[in-house]
Amino acid sequence: MIGRVHSIETFGLVDGPGIRFVLFLHGCPLRCQFCHNPDTWGSSRYEERTAEDVYHQAMRYHTYWGSDGGVTVSGGEPLLQMDFLIELFKKLKLKNVHTCIDTSGGCFTRTGEWFKKFEELMKYTDLLLVDIKEINDDRHITLTTQSNKNILDMCQYLSSIHKPIWIRHVLVPQRTDYDEDLDSLYIFMQTLTNIQRVEVLPYHTLGIYKWKELGLDYPLEGIDPPTKERVENAKKRLHCDEYNEYKRT
Repeated sequence: MIGRVHSIETFGLVDGPGIRFVLFLHGCPLRCQFCHNPDTWGSSRYEERTAEDVYHQAMRYHTYWGSDGGVTVSGGEPLLQMDFLIELFKKLKLKNVHTCIDTSGGCFTRTGEWFKKFEELMKYTDLLLVDIKEINDDRHITLTTQSNKNILDMCQYLSSIHKPIWIRHVLVPQRTDYDEDLDSLYIFMQTLTNIQRVEVLPYHTLGIYKWKELGLDYPLEGIDPPTKERVENAKKRLHCDEYNEYKRT
């Protein structure tokens, strides 16, 4: 099974619990205005790798992972390549490796062959990091070009099957930093029973150079990262402290 691999980080510390081998896959259905990997959208900047090959590369680092670390697949959007993920995660679970998917949920649907594959993939997935970009659907469409309805539906489905998730919210001034929307996001989160952690990720401008390299106009030009006060406000409104630190079960 061939996957389109954008890049690999062998000592990741921010994409899930513990020390992670992080695989970034190519392709994404969203077009987020703050994306720091626009080269995963549709450029030719990827390498074709087999699941077997990636598995063996990852396992070279397993001694560093300890009891909490493991493998995270990010993107782009990893759920665009589920056949590859299923094969890779099956191999990892045979070695009892903790598996994690960092996803926007932008391609989620409960219909057809896609959903059957998703159900299969969940058998080999320990944790999902779910990026909820914006709870207000109109603002979400402006921010990403797509609705958030299927993304929120994915969260509800994962809650129904008791699959652990972390909720992540990128805080962008003038885009995702509205008090009423943060409060609405928390109200939605209260309907879920599977959240193990909530993270507020401050928007940064480190990926602007990629937009320029690709000849793309950067839509957030002139917007600075959020202040410390706004980050703390978001954490308070999302009640981040109410959620326990992640514990493997």
